[in-house]
Amino acid sequence: MKNSKFNPMCNWVLKNTVLFLVLLMVSCGSAQNKTAVTEKPKPTKKEVSTTDFLTGIRTGAENTKAYIGLLKNKKVGIVTNQTGTFRTFEVVQASSSLTQNPGAYTETIHLVDFLLRQNIKLTKIFAPEHGFRGTADAGEHIVDGKDTKTGLPIISLYGNNKKPKPEQLAGIDIMVFDLQDVGARFYTYISSLHYIMEACAENHIPLLVLDRPNPNGGIVDGPVLEKEHSSFVGMHTIPVLHGMTIGEYAQMINGEKWLKDGKQCELTVIPCLNYKRDMEYSLPVRPSPNLPNDQSINLYASLCFFEGTNVSVGRGTDLQFQIYGSPFLKNMPFRFTPQPNLGAKEPMHKGQLCYGEDLSMVKKVNRLELKWLLKAYANTEDKTKFFNDFFTKLAGTKQLRQQIEAGLTEDAIRATWQKDLEAFKKMRQPYLLY
Repeated sequence: MKNSKFNPMCNWVLKNTVLFLVLLMVSCGSAQNKTAVTEKPKPTKKEVSTTDFLTGIRTGAENTKAYIGLLKNKKVGIVTNQTGTFRTFEVVQASSSLTQNPGAYTETIHLVDFLLRQNIKLTKIFAPEHGFRGTADAGEHIVDGKDTKTGLPIISLYGNNKKPKPEQLAGIDIMVFDLQDVGARFYTYISSLHYIMEACAENHIPLLVLDRPNPNGGIVDGPVLEKEHSSFVGMHTIPVLHGMTIGEYAQMINGEKWLKDGKQCELTVIPCLNYKRDMEYSLPVRPSPNLPNDQSINLYASLCFFEGTNVSVGRGTDLQFQIYGSPFLKNMPFRFTPQPNLGAKEPMHKGQLCYGEDLSMVKKVNRLELKWLLKAYANTEDKTKFFNDFFTKLAGTKQLRQQIEAGLTEDAIRATWQKDLEAFKKMRQPYLLY
């Protein structure tokens, strides 16, 4: 009797429990479905104004329509490093899918990855000073290897193999060159360009140079190199600051027949878009380990002369090419102690207290400044130990050291450059693109 009294109640509870569970499952399922539909994808791309992208400075690498067709169905070699990145541009149309937002987007990608994505047959990567990933010290020996991401072989263009050998070029139909230069004679990427052009000319391989802006604009200044002082840090009779893009520079090497035996390579330059020489241009990637920012790139040419002295330019600190100093400049106010870091495993004056000057906040310079070099020389304890033999290679002439030792003023020294500078400006004129 007790069971029969409670059966209706049990049935009611059971039915409502089942109904509740069904509703709960439907509710949870709806919530999960809602979350799945509205959840945004991970931010791999950056939204941008279409107008801003299309009217802003675009590098030769970003000028993709001008060169992709030249590479199709060919075996391609490429000279590049960590600076060979650029922005791709994509317009996403409105879609019924809520997971895709309409608009314009840019994505930063390395040229090697982009070309592989376009089914271009890359065969080898040739890497300049500092290596393909751009982490090696200045002057450090770099061995050949393989890119872990793509599996492509990497050939070093530094040390004893500055110029590719014929066997290293075998099977290549066309060579692509994409390196970010900084507009200074002793920045060795233009020396690598020379040897690549020479190897391409000798082996009948067309060369495609993807141009990039010169972050130091159109500044033309400094002593012009004398041929007897040519080296890898200065191969051509040009001033310290040449005021050209690397594409323009390639045209000048070809046009002036500076390659061995006056050879010329089959050269195509893919120009930048929306670029003028006087435009400000901030590099998105440091071009080498010890040029970390715009300030260091702007001061590089003026401070690099210290590499031929006993004065540190801040290698082994976080202010590379933005400070200078040595243990022998004790009258100067700023102090720092170099220690090993990225790009400086054994920095000059490692572990020693250096005295000098902090230039990290000085106003941008628009010429080659000698005042810091002259100040350091005037304050050094023993002037006979100030210079080393590398100074003449950097200066491209013995005259600058002699002028400093003789006590000439900066204005007097600069006056001796002017005739050669004017001649250089006339010589380079036919090769300018911007």
